[in-house]
Amino acid sequence: MSAPQATALPANDGADAHSITASVSLQEMRPRVLKGDDTFAVLNRDGDALPMPGGPEGLYHRDTRHLSRLELTLAGKPPLLLSSAVSDDGAMLTCDLTNPDLPGLPGQPSIEKDLLHLRRSIFLRNGYCYERITLRNHAAQPLRLELAIRVASDFADLFEVRGERRARRGALHPPAATPAGITLAYTGLDEKRRETRLRFEPRPGRVDAETAIFELALAPGERRTLLVETHCISDADAAPGAERDEPREAAGAAFLRALWEDSRARRAAQARSASVVTADTGFNEMIGRSVADLAMLSTHTPHGPFPYAGVPWFSTVFGRDSLVTAWLTLWLDPALALGVLRHLASMQATESDAAADAEPGKILHEMRHGEMADLGEVPFGRYYGSVDSTPLFVALAGAWLDRTGEAEALRPLWPNIEAALGWIEHYGDRDGDGFVEYGRRTETGLANQGWKDSWDSISHADGTLAQGPIALCEVQAYVYAAWQAAARIARALGLPEARAAAMEAKAAALRERFEATFWCEELGLYALALDGTKHRCQVRASNAGHVLLGALAAPERAASVARHLLDGSFHSGWGIRTLATTERRYNPMSYHNGSVWPHDTALIGMGLARYGHRAAAARLLEGLSAAAGKLDLRRLPELFCGFPRRGGQGPTAYPVACAPQAWAAAAPIGLLGACLGLSFDPAARLVRLNRPVLPAGLDRVLLRNLMLGTASIDIELTRANGDSVAMNVARRSGEIAAVLLA
Repeated sequence: MSAPQATALPANDGADAHSITASVSLQEMRPRVLKGDDTFAVLNRDGDALPMPGGPEGLYHRDTRHLSRLELTLAGKPPLLLSSAVSDDGAMLTCDLTNPDLPGLPGQPSIEKDLLHLRRSIFLRNGYCYERITLRNHAAQPLRLELAIRVASDFADLFEVRGERRARRGALHPPAATPAGITLAYTGLDEKRRETRLRFEPRPGRVDAETAIFELALAPGERRTLLVETHCISDADAAPGAERDEPREAAGAAFLRALWEDSRARRAAQARSASVVTADTGFNEMIGRSVADLAMLSTHTPHGPFPYAGVPWFSTVFGRDSLVTAWLTLWLDPALALGVLRHLASMQATESDAAADAEPGKILHEMRHGEMADLGEVPFGRYYGSVDSTPLFVALAGAWLDRTGEAEALRPLWPNIEAALGWIEHYGDRDGDGFVEYGRRTETGLANQGWKDSWDSISHADGTLAQGPIALCEVQAYVYAAWQAAARIARALGLPEARAAAMEAKAAALRERFEATFWCEELGLYALALDGTKHRCQVRASNAGHVLLGALAAPERAASVARHLLDGSFHSGWGIRTLATTERRYNPMSYHNGSVWPHDTALIGMGLARYGHRAAAARLLEGLSAAAGKLDLRRLPELFCGFPRRGGQGPTAYPVACAPQAWAAAAPIGLLGACLGLSFDPAARLVRLNRPVLPAGLDRVLLRNLMLGTASIDIELTRANGDSVAMNVARRSGEIAAVLLA
């Protein structure tokens, strides 16, 4: 296809009012990020949060910023950074600092730099931010100085931090200081009171409305510990009749108890999942960071673990993101998928609500807890504007059954699966043409409701934006997978065979209809979408790769899709671009029109492997691994720019990409399973590796603690002659076996 002509694109007449417009680059900041359930922190490398226009730093709880300033100074000056790192498990930020040259207190000599070592240890749990500050005097003489902690809160809604403007705000109350702490408070227009309570131990020498000052006298070699406990409180947190002023244990004891509880919970999560060790240190570090990020983002719910989408912009329940994350990690940790299914089932729509884009049976897109969501200033309190969450819900349930064989765990979810299928048939197919479409029901909803949900992501070849209702190619694949999955579940639950057969018939009819309608011979790909007039969007987009993931593509056409996705117009060297370089709207710096998303690349790789193209999947995994090797903490972000890979350089950062992001963290895990041809036969108590391929540079992979029920197995794979792979069972417990299919 020839390159597009340099003509002007149509004007933006439908930009998303809720897109992220924050003006500070997260990638330039390289912030330190922590998360614990509904609380997260974005801190600088010193461990501070400093207010700046358009900046995201702060401590957040339930979509509200509870601290916009947390600043530590020595004699009025910031300390000097020695090192800063989040622990391997993602739980704690440790910052090592020292003093600059400091003026002395009145009547005291000045203090030379590098005499005082200061270590800040910070972690989050249950709405609290715990900080331990340890100081040690390395001078040969006593040191006397003041350490100050300055705090403030704007109680900004997360959407304000993202860039949205509000005509009115609630009441910010005057700070209240006590000898041992400071309380900051705000009552929103939603009439909810939000508080930030800081407690200091030992008591500071002086406390005012925004600063706690400790007067320190340290003998040579003396070590001193200070504790700062920050509690984020909202009216929404308290059960009816609960006391807001509960008694608290000493701050030191609270710090140690919370740290122990957090460590115990993380160990329990690790014990339930498999792990990966390879001969490549860099690859191990990437996988380790992915697992740690998933543990950090996973939130405890009454229904099990649930991965929030990403920090800072999406630290909440997202249907699509959680379903994709669970699918990518299913071989490693099936418990995550069951938690996702149960939690989303509990919030499945039961009635029609145009403002929320809700219809009976539909699975949630996004849920927010902040003031703007409460007031309807943004539509995301419980928002259902996602066309793919519902079929993905059913498809994941089937994939979970394939992985575990535990059909009875799905029996309570069968009514939710039936309701989701009902939505697909009666609401998803708006015009009765047999395809599932989307179209927002009010002007405040999302204009595009597939995974590429920015306003300009769905267009025709000339760059004209598609008008709805829009039927995306990948959504039809998810629907196909959903019908097939529902049939398998129905049989496993012992439901009438006629019901399962009818579901399979619907899948077969969809496949025939899809091939006749979406295939574009001149592109060698499936069309991106059908618009509201049933014209095809003949655009070369990564969405076509998802058709392989759902197994909807005819085999010969899958081979054509694979060839195109791996050519230079799509494959940047780091991963698959969302839009080919030949397309009119291609822009490597855009959100969805030429950037590279790790999860998109991984899902495409899983689709390629499904059709036997495991070497292609291995190539994609090598690219993501190489990208991670050039990134801070070896952490894959939400997305990066689609510029080509160049020797000696890393991928070009996207300024406001979330990092960590759940489905990005899950991407290399899903791709590794695809490369290895990993599948499970629970009835036979068997783990299968079908024609595994190891990525370039990876000669040994050890899979530890792969589980089927209570049985577990360790499998070692090594590169043998050429690209062939040999298998060894290193350990086995219980009734389980492994087989390598060459």
